[in-house]
Amino acid sequence: MEDHFDAASAKDELYRIRHSLAHVLAQAVLDLKPGATLGFGPPIDDGFYYDFILPEPLSEEDFPAIEKKMKQIIKKGQAFEREELPRDDAFARLEEMGEPYKAEYAQELFDKKGIEQLTFYRNGPFLDMCEGPHVENTRKLPKGAFKLRSLAGAYWRGDSDNVMMTRIYAWAFTTKEELEAHVRAHKEALARDHKKLGKELDFFVIDDDVGKGLPLWLPNGTVIRDELEKLARELEFQGHYQRVATPHLTKVGLYHTSGHLPYYEDSMYPFMELAQQVETEEGTSEVVKETYALKPMNCPHHHKIYAARKRSYRDLPLRLAEYGQVYRFEDSGALSGLLRVRGMCMNDAHIYCTAEQLEDEFLAVMEMHRQVYDILGLDDYYMRFSTWDPEDPKGRDKYVDDPAGWEETQRLVKQAMDRSGLPYVERKGEAAFYGPKIDVQFRTVTGREETASTNQLDFAVPKRFDLTYTAPDGTEKTPYCIHRAPLGTHERFVAFLIEHYGGAFPTWLAPVQVRLITVADRFRPYAHEIADQLHGKFVRVDVDESSERMNKVIRTSTQQKIPNLLIIGEREVEEKTVTLRRYGVREQRTMPVAQFEAELLRTIGARSRGWVADE
Repeated sequence: MEDHFDAASAKDELYRIRHSLAHVLAQAVLDLKPGATLGFGPPIDDGFYYDFILPEPLSEEDFPAIEKKMKQIIKKGQAFEREELPRDDAFARLEEMGEPYKAEYAQELFDKKGIEQLTFYRNGPFLDMCEGPHVENTRKLPKGAFKLRSLAGAYWRGDSDNVMMTRIYAWAFTTKEELEAHVRAHKEALARDHKKLGKELDFFVIDDDVGKGLPLWLPNGTVIRDELEKLARELEFQGHYQRVATPHLTKVGLYHTSGHLPYYEDSMYPFMELAQQVETEEGTSEVVKETYALKPMNCPHHHKIYAARKRSYRDLPLRLAEYGQVYRFEDSGALSGLLRVRGMCMNDAHIYCTAEQLEDEFLAVMEMHRQVYDILGLDDYYMRFSTWDPEDPKGRDKYVDDPAGWEETQRLVKQAMDRSGLPYVERKGEAAFYGPKIDVQFRTVTGREETASTNQLDFAVPKRFDLTYTAPDGTEKTPYCIHRAPLGTHERFVAFLIEHYGGAFPTWLAPVQVRLITVADRFRPYAHEIADQLHGKFVRVDVDESSERMNKVIRTSTQQKIPNLLIIGEREVEEKTVTLRRYGVREQRTMPVAQFEAELLRTIGARSRGWVADE
């Protein structure tokens, strides 16, 4: 019996193929590596894997031999035979198999989950504890449609306190053509992987002396951060947001008030217990102890800014924005480049408004998303509308207990989404604990689906902070709060953009926007004159000072994905021109320096994804 079983997908033929191939892989490994012990072997999105404890190390150089053995097994036409055994017979069978990890899992299934019997599948000499289903026999497996992919270490049951196993990953599809197409896409994904490009293009580094999941932004990466933040500031200014700044840590009591601690304490950094001597009014001293935490979110601080003075309905909507640094102590096994980190800077804002303003404010937030994505050229996305589940037996632990509040806020969010015209799907049971939310889901060029940003409607936490405003009739009312982050965090969004653009950023986002390359050293004074002129207009420009031949410099600059190269030779110096060579464009253009500067500045100012003169 294996993890990741999905009853719905079990009906799918591809699931059966992948599941059956996992058993074929295990049989092949046991044949080639006698003494190996089995873990789990489930189907996954693009294939399958199987975990082993091996008597000797395995490398990818062993893959051809394993694949050859798998093909031999497939040709034998081994039938997949199902058998169901009660407890005593199941344990006798497991003892016969000599699989202690399977036996351990069986014990859990019988004792904790209360099952009455276990299912086993046999194909040829291979026997596995498995829920199925499988193909009828191995000859039903498509020829040439699987390929061993990679090796990885994996803790038994995903617990770092358990033994480390060797995991063999494989791809599997229904046809050879589908497999080949997937392998090509995978190679493209590897070429665009943000960790690979981040290293090659000097965007960021993660240093063990600083700490896992705490990226250091190098100058090139910081440019991208700054440009995105500049975009956010401009859009927020146009949207009548007010900027604030809050500290990186706070007293833990703030998160008791907000109600976050039951949900977030496990992912927070350990608390800091601080003690200090203070003078009393009587002239003596005493030790006062306080507990502080690195903040995992910005909203409680913004609530305190709202509460700093009395508010009237005339002050609303109040839109507070901050690129705020937060910290979450993610499990080390989950960390992945910039996608999953422990320190992140969030494009955060909180909108405090009345019930009458709520729908329009939420709609304006969604329109800001659309504007951001249009500028960046992102169109492969949809919205996930996450609601509460009133029938969830654990609902009282997961959600604020206010059915009327849930129904009303979900109705308002749905109306706003319908008015926006943006595509969305509803997902019951995935709401935040304090209200419904919209997650923006992107399909990346590397094949993953990622949450780029989240917007949440909070009808509960403002009450916890006693946030109020004076209504027109003089009564005190509690505002609603919209939590929104169109650009998510710098870390996740930059990772997404690195892969989306393949590291070749449009001119306005590129770390180096223009590089001047001279045919000979004697032309460098002219190149520096142009560079100084462009630098004075806030263009990120440099002059190649190397002694390499021009063709090699051009090749190196292209590898660095610099969008605009200016070639300077004798003719350019004499005629006061430049020859523009754009990244990814065959044709070169020679033009007066003034024309190039004007077109460049329009391209940057328009945040164009191409070159304004060509559009």
